[in-house]
Amino acid sequence: MRSMIRTMALGLAAAGLGFAGSGLAGDFGPQAAPAAAHPFRVGQLLLVALQDAHYVVANDGKTFGVDAGAPAVSQVLKDAGAATDRITLSVDALLLREGGRVLLFDTGLGEKLHGALQASLQQAGVAPDAVTDVLITHPHMDHIGGLVTAAGTPAFPKAVVRMPEAAWTWMQQQSPQLSKVIAAQIRTFEPGAHITPAVKSVPLAGHTPGHTGYEIASGGARLLDIGDLAHSSIVSLAKPQWTVEFDEDAAAARATRVSELALLAKSGELVFAPHFPFPGVGHIRAQGDGYTWQAVQ
Repeated sequence: MRSMIRTMALGLAAAGLGFAGSGLAGDFGPQAAPAAAHPFRVGQLLLVALQDAHYVVANDGKTFGVDAGAPAVSQVLKDAGAATDRITLSVDALLLREGGRVLLFDTGLGEKLHGALQASLQQAGVAPDAVTDVLITHPHMDHIGGLVTAAGTPAFPKAVVRMPEAAWTWMQQQSPQLSKVIAAQIRTFEPGAHITPAVKSVPLAGHTPGHTGYEIASGGARLLDIGDLAHSSIVSLAKPQWTVEFDEDAAAARATRVSELALLAKSGELVFAPHFPFPGVGHIRAQGDGYTWQAVQ
């Protein structure tokens, strides 16, 4: 298993979700973040970025820049004015109101791992039973942990939970107990399918089986929820060719990251990146032989 999954599994054991293990490193792994809801528009559609938590990764050469080494990663971080011993990732979700539907894109870590998603939803004026659709980019625990409550029941009891068939198959293998809790809510789709009139799935191969982004369109305005196409707003953009240990198929993920970031920089399309600094909304810009993040304020 990948290191991030292993670390999360330790914490999820305490959450009663069927993982072995006994604790988390205090300075690394999931960290609490305050509830926050950031509204913005894509064309005529109202969206809200929702803060769930932070996830801190040690810069030890085992996660980012596996093929480059920790000193090279440190230099990239130093050049950006960031701490060089760690890489801090946001864990965020996205909310969309479309017609009579309330769509939630990913669900964060869950309450047992410091997730503040439910409190952020409350700030956005949305009750859990008002969510009609939960769209999952991929079934890593920082994206599906919030599907269940601290008591182990469905967190969004009236919602349909949607993901590609390949992602659901993999989720049942990786997270069997959580899968059982929400199995009755699952509806799968084929890669590239339209989920609603405004939302289309976008295959982003390599990170996990069935990993998908979601493009939201209104008129001529578009936004792409990139899921885990890129994790760090610094390292993943400056060096998209570097191997990331989170990726199940590193070669395919690297190829997807390189090609998709080039397309996003060329098009200027608005991006929601759930692991970039909250609210994670902005643009990919070309810089040197890589890219940089331009947040939308």
